[in-house]
Amino acid sequence: MHAAAIRLWDPLIRLFHLSVAAVFVANYFFTEEGDDWHTWLGYYACAWLAVRLVWGFVGPRSARWTDFWPTRSRMADHLGRLLKGEPHRRLGHSPIGALVMLLMMTAIATLGISGFLMQEVDALWGADWPLTLHAWAANGLATLVAIHMAAAVIESLHLGENLPLSMITGKRRPPSEHR
Repeated sequence: MHAAAIRLWDPLIRLFHLSVAAVFVANYFFTEEGDDWHTWLGYYACAWLAVRLVWGFVGPRSARWTDFWPTRSRMADHLGRLLKGEPHRRLGHSPIGALVMLLMMTAIATLGISGFLMQEVDALWGADWPLTLHAWAANGLATLVAIHMAAAVIESLHLGENLPLSMITGKRRPPSEHR
């Protein structure tokens, strides 16, 4: 018998995740750089990033930076378990998942800064480097998104639990329960 699921992801975290994912898909695949929609969706993503940064200090435990910051010992434990084929069950982000998330947030911030610079620096001085930085950050984010999605599927299979569904519902099995 399985224990009842517990609430893990609060509505703000789930809305952040859904919003930023939707903006990424829209801006990477459907809008053109420099178009109004591309620009405004980028501002929207950056606003969510600012909210998420603050929420990491004041939100519930699973949203706090202190709960999942990828410290050396957390990374070593997680990597050691992966190499042994053991499950790494914990509520919230895994240390490697947290590292990928931090890299994704850095890429989003870089996209925002380079997007702003593309409008201001290019308009004033004709520099091309903000466009190059923006393209590198977008492609880097696409790579990290692919890694994130693959890891979620692989970990779901390894743990016998649908992790993407837990981000939608906000609920997850307690870590002490194994299948």
